[in-house]
This record gives sequence, structure tokens and C-alpha cells, in this order.
Amino acid sequence: MSATTTAHCASHPVGLKSNFKHPFKFLHEKLQPKINNVKVAFSHKRHELGKLGNTFNPNHRHDEKHEKITDDKRTRISSGHPFQSFAPERPGNDVKWYVDGRDYYWAVSIALERAKETIYIEDWWLSPELFMRRPPCFNQEWRLDQILKRRAEAGVKIYVIVYREVEAALTCNSKHTKQVLQGICPVGSKGYGNIVVMRHPDHNRFENAADRTLYWAHHEKFVVIDYHTAFIGGLDLCFGRWDTHQHPLVDVHLGGIFNEIWPGQDFNNNRVMDFQNVEEWKSNALSKAEYGRMPWHDVAMGVLGPCVVDIAEHFVLRWNLIKRDKYKRDGRYNWLIMEGRDGRDEDLIGVQRPNFPVGEYVSHPLSPLSSKALGNRGTVHAQVVRSSSDWSSGILTEHSIQNAYSEVIRNAQHYIYIENQFFITATGDKQAPIKNTIGKAIVEAVVRAGREGRKFRVIAVIPAIPGFTGDLRHGVAVGTRRGPEVGTRAIMNYQYQSICRGEQSIFEQIRAQGVDPAQHIFFFNLRSYDRLRATTALEPHGGKHGVKNREVQMAEAQQTTDSGIHSAGDQGGDLGRHIPNYGDYDEEKRTNAKRRHETAEEPVGSNRATERTQSVAKNAMYQMPKLEDELQGCNTIGEVDSWVQEELYIHAKLLIADDRTVICGSSNLNDRSQLGSRDSELSIVMTDTEPLESKMNGQEFVAGRHAATLRRYLWREHLGLLPPQDLDARREANAQPPGIPNDPHQGDTYEFVGDPLGNEVWHMWTSRATQNTNVFSELFHADPDNSVKTFKDYDKYLPAKGTKAGHVYDRTLPRKDILRKLDLVKGHLVWMPLEFLKDTPMSEPGIQFNSLTDYVYT
Repeated sequence: MSATTTAHCASHPVGLKSNFKHPFKFLHEKLQPKINNVKVAFSHKRHELGKLGNTFNPNHRHDEKHEKITDDKRTRISSGHPFQSFAPERPGNDVKWYVDGRDYYWAVSIALERAKETIYIEDWWLSPELFMRRPPCFNQEWRLDQILKRRAEAGVKIYVIVYREVEAALTCNSKHTKQVLQGICPVGSKGYGNIVVMRHPDHNRFENAADRTLYWAHHEKFVVIDYHTAFIGGLDLCFGRWDTHQHPLVDVHLGGIFNEIWPGQDFNNNRVMDFQNVEEWKSNALSKAEYGRMPWHDVAMGVLGPCVVDIAEHFVLRWNLIKRDKYKRDGRYNWLIMEGRDGRDEDLIGVQRPNFPVGEYVSHPLSPLSSKALGNRGTVHAQVVRSSSDWSSGILTEHSIQNAYSEVIRNAQHYIYIENQFFITATGDKQAPIKNTIGKAIVEAVVRAGREGRKFRVIAVIPAIPGFTGDLRHGVAVGTRRGPEVGTRAIMNYQYQSICRGEQSIFEQIRAQGVDPAQHIFFFNLRSYDRLRATTALEPHGGKHGVKNREVQMAEAQQTTDSGIHSAGDQGGDLGRHIPNYGDYDEEKRTNAKRRHETAEEPVGSNRATERTQSVAKNAMYQMPKLEDELQGCNTIGEVDSWVQEELYIHAKLLIADDRTVICGSSNLNDRSQLGSRDSELSIVMTDTEPLESKMNGQEFVAGRHAATLRRYLWREHLGLLPPQDLDARREANAQPPGIPNDPHQGDTYEFVGDPLGNEVWHMWTSRATQNTNVFSELFHADPDNSVKTFKDYDKYLPAKGTKAGHVYDRTLPRKDILRKLDLVKGHLVWMPLEFLKDTPMSEPGIQFNSLTDYVYT
């Protein structure tokens, strides 16, 4: 051994030992990554299989020590907040109200376009092809998928959670939503990976080894942009919701497609036909020539200020739950962590740190909260409340929405005003299967006012019939007791039992304590009418040119939506299948059909050429001309068949108390929304500290500006004291994002409805409801009606089964009589028929509705 070698060995004794200890060091280093991969894969598979054990352990998210610590921490936090909510009441919010879809969608489109960092969207249903501005032909760039594509290409990170529906029961097709949104920026394109969509819950317990939830839904509807702006309320970003205050029913335009408002699937009437094949979004099986759409009334809020962070926290908690349960080993989905909920508090938003994490931990907001200017944005004290539980958010059950409703109602001194899609509630523990006790709070408030001799009203506006397809008479005579009508009748039965039928109902519980409920509680519905355009070129089954209405509708929708941006799809799992451009089949045939339709226009000078008006729904609004004057010189061929009516569907989830407090969000007034353990919901409770000098029952009264202006605006819409809206909202303050104050349209009508207990406004409210009810009943035999006490009465009242719904009942009526009656209709308010089917069972047990399934309908 040379001196050099000896010296080298002496100076590296450890290296020599290491060579003897690890004679295959090179091979070991080469194999180590593969060994680690095997370890990781084994660990993942072990935990994945271990999740199957959760089938037998429904408490699996709350039984380990660290989980109990987190539950205790959440309980301590919520117990210190009003309504036991996860979020505190926060001052300094700027909250703006939105009434109906035109204003809301326009405002959301502006806010989305301004996004710089992140967008959170959570919806029960999301339609990528939804036009946020109308008419679509002139607003192609304002389709939702177009907006999101632009923001993704600009680097904005977009996170979407949609409810995964039970496909056998619902048609909203969240799979299509996910494929489209994640496919608009394909691999290699600008923006790829910036839109990520989760669907939840799963319905097969063995799918993704995740939990199974069959009956309950994620029902929230909210948007959070850059941790700066939020929108929350009753409006999903989906088909069928866009509407104006006049609520038109028709969408046939003789001047061509340029003024079409509801293309393709967006023209819908759930009472006639549910959405079908929504992935074929340019087509529609519902004929515009034969039926009116179902008009849609809704309310939402826009928020600036500290409550934005609470809404974002609810989203992040849900995101991390779904990441944990469904995508824990999927690197395309990252964990979200939040400023203020990091470190020791990251468990509050569901963050987990397994030994072998998959996906990154991304901190939000992307820029510090201190840069968001969240403090002192406005005068509204607000608090976010929710219905949420183990299946929906991985937490112990929270029902702070029910707590808020009950407490606000109990504390009301003058009035409670409710707009809601449902009204199912109990007055105690004797109305099984109904469990929520908002009804008990109503009884207590009314009885207290009655005993004190105080004027107090509960005014509720709900749909005439739940928005489900089918003739309510279907299956009754033959006893099938199956189909959507069974569920509709069951819901209506529970509503009547809640309100006025049976000794445990609200009315009877009040009467039992010596107070007359008829002096305090009032229920109403909304209705709208319109005029179809009966022409020889556009007929239900084809005119003299052989053009079928369905062909024309599809051709118009094709041309209106031609600038679609759906790509061929993205990669991986159900993110990566080819996304077909549905609606493109037989394009040449449909284009030719449209061309034949347009060339069938009669020459100038004909009756048809002088038909100026599009929809006449506007004529029920403020200072509009009489129909007799409006329609002079119009085509009268088939006039009796052209008039249609439909219930104006109330989808708002709103409560206003004493012109001071507002609750608004996604929560219906039923067990599904209120119990917390069923559908998940998010709402916001608001009290404005900015005073508004007003009156209450003729006396001077200091109202809150936010609540009072919203109530005045809503009442004027329902009474027909607001003018009709144009499609273009760019100059409308009420269609802008929060930061620009609401314009309550002050004037004579604003002052007229200022006192919610005033005699004059109440006289107009009740007299117009009576007048409108009588017209719709006499002219259309609108359904439901107080004259219908049994199903035998029902058969006599309605036309024969299979007859087109919503048309004039007596086809021999002269045109002048029809116009004269319709000119009496002002606004949309009608009385709810509390005696409808009161002398017959509305729902009886059967295959679909029985003691095992009854709670699903509450």
C-alpha cells in the first residue's frame, strides 16, 4: 500500500467502514425512491381500505382524541356567539340587497370580472352556459363559462363546489358542470389547472371509499371573490332563475332571435316539465308556442366587510372535508389553509396533515387580509349562520339558522314578513315527523301581541304549489301513489298542517289560547300572466311552411349561443373525458328551419307586422297602459289560446322583522334546511345601525335603512307599484356590486308603503290580492283554489287531464272580456287558498310516501 493510499484511508476511516457496512450502497440509493413509493402506496391503500370500516362507525370523525379536542374547541367558540353560530356578529359591513335575477346576475358578473386572486363558488346547481346578462345575442362574453375562462387565463384560482345529485331523482347533472368548467382551459392552454371543481356527496358507499348520503343536499348559494366581496342568498348560478320585476312568461319574438331572453334549457316551467338532459343546453322540449315559463322571484345579498371572511371560512371547511373524504390521495386537489385559522387553529377548518400528504397546502388569501380593507365598510351589524353537520362539514350539528329565525320572531314587536319556498314547521313535539319549532315561536309572538292588544302581523308569501312536475290529481283515483305528484301533495299536506289544519297547527294553537289568528297571520302567493304570440308561421305542430316550433327554438338557441367555448376536455378521471358540444347535431337542418320561419314573416301592412309588443306581463306594473289600448290593431287569430298564466315561483329565503332585522340566505323554512343534520345551508342575519325616519302603525318610528328599504321595494313589486325593468342594467345602481348603495326608487309609492302596519297600504295589499285572485280564478281556473275542497271538485274545476295548463278556461269568451278582466290585475299578489282540498286526505301512505320516507318531505 502506498503512502498516498495509507494516508487516504487514514483520513477517511468512516467512508471505509461505510463501504463494508453497505456493500450495495449504489443499489440501495437507486432503489430507495421506489421503496418509498411502495411504502406510500401501501399506506394509502391501508387507509383507503380502513375507511370502509367507517360504514359501521357513524361517529368516525368525532371519536379520536384530537377530534374530540377540535369538537370541544368549536363548541366553546359557538357558545359565545349569538344563535350558537360558528361566526360572531360583526359590525362594519356594507350589505346590499338584490331582488330578482336581472340585478343579481349583473352584479355578480361585474364582481367576477374584477377578480384578481381567488374565486369561491358553492351552488346546489351551476350551469356553465348561464348568461349573466340579457339578451344573450348581444352578451355572449357574459356567459358564465366565458367569464370564468377569462379569469382563469388571467391567473385567478377558481374553486367550485357543487352538490352531486341523485341522478335517478334530479336532472341538474353536476357531472356536466364539472367536465365543462375544468375543460375550458385544457392542458397546454393558458389558465390550465386554475379551475378546480368538487362534487359531493357520493351516494355509493364504496365509491372513493367515501361516506354515503342519499337524501340530503348541499343547498348553499354563495360566491366569495378575493376575500373582499361576497354574494349570498337564494339564487344558484343556473338555468331558470334569471328574471325581471314584471316576470314575463313568454319568449317568442317575431323580429328574430336577437331579443330572445331565455335560450335553450333556460326557458323552463317545472310545473309542466322538469329540466331534461341539461347537458344538451341548446335544446328544449318545452314548446314556447304552447306554454309560458315559470317566472322566478328571489332575493340575495352582496357583502363587503368582515363577514366576507366568515363566508369564506365555511367554504374552506367544506373544501377540506371533501378533500379528506374523497380526494385525499388525489394530487389535483390541494388543502386550503386560511390566515387566522392557521397553526393550532387549522383544525377548525378541517386541515389534516397525514404522514404522506398528497396535494399541496395552499394559504389563502393570496395577499394578506390586512390588504382587503375589510373593516368599517358600512353600518350593518351582520352574522353568518348555517345549518351544517357531520356529513356536510365534518362537524357536530349546527342549526344556528333555526336559532336565529326563532329568536328574531319571538322578539318581534310589530310584524314578521316571510318569503320562502316552503313553510313546514311545528308548534311543539306533537307534529311528527316535523321537528323544527319556528312555528312555536310564531305562536308565542302572536299570542303575546294578542293578549297585550297590540297590532301585530305575520305576513308570509310562499309558492301556490311546490315547483315539481305533474297534475296533483294524478294517481289519486287509481291509488298508484307514485310519481312526483305524490311528493308534491305530501309537501303541501305538511304545509297546511303547519299553518291551519289540525289542533297542533299554528292557527289552532293560537286560537286555543284565546287569540284570533285571522287578525294576525296572513298567507299569500304570487301569479303572473302573459300573451303568447299566435302566428301562422310558428305553430305548436308545424304551420304551412312545415316548420315545427321545436326546430325553430333549437335553431334560435344555436345561433344565440354559437360562441360557446367548451373545449375537448381535460385530463384525468372524470376531469378528462371528451366534452361533447351538445346541441350541434343537425345544425344545417335547424338553420334551414329558422330560415324558413323568418321568410314566413308576412309583409309589412299585415296584422302581424303591426304587432308591436313582446311580453304584456309589464302591463300589471306601475303606470302601464291598459291591454285594450296596448293591443289595438294586433292579430286576433287564436286570441283565446294565446293568454297564459302561471304561479310566480317564490324561491327567496327571507325574513324581515320590524323594519330592522333581515335574515337572508339559502335556507328554506322546513326541516331539511333548519335542523342542521340534513341539507346544508348558509344565511346571514343583518341589522342596520343607519337610522331611517319612518312610521309604524301611524306612529313615528326609527327603522333600519337596509331592512326598511328592502321591504318597501319588495312590497311595491308585489303590488305593481314598481315600473317594469329593461334588460340592460348597466345604469342601474341596484345591479352593481356592493359598494354602490341600493336605489330604493324613492317617490310617492316609496312613501305610500312606508308604514308596514298602515291602514291604507294594508287595504291596497288585501284588496289587490282579492282582485287578482278573482281574475285568475274566473279567467284561468288557476290552480289551487279555495272552491276545490275534494278531488271530485278538482276534476270539475280544472279542464280535462292532459289539457294544456295555464290557458283561458272558457274558450268562448270574447276578446274584450278577457282584456277587461286582465286589466284589473295589478302586481302579482294573490291569496293563498287555505281551504284547498281541506275535506279530503291530500296524501296517503304508499310505496313512495310512507312512515319510512315521510321525513324526506319535511
